[in-house]
Amino acid sequence: MEKNKFSEVKSGVQQIIDFIAKKNAREANTKLAEVSEQLDELLDFAEEDEDLMEISRYQVLLNQLHQKIVGLNGQATESI
Repeated sequence: MEKNKFSEVKSGVQQIIDFIAKKNAREANTKLAEVSEQLDELLDFAEEDEDLMEISRYQVLLNQLHQKIVGLNGQATESI
């Protein structure tokens, strides 16, 4: 798997962080769900250990971001 396949995920993560900074939990949560789906798709086709480790790192980061979103107003409705 090429690194550029993770560039869309990286961009999505940055958007989530930006939404959190703006205290926009709804948009952050929506974007988090989208990025989580992207990671799931990458996981389905991952063959190399390096790719699996990169996906795992992003999954941990998304879990941490989800906790931040929930902490914003306690109204995040979707989990990853």
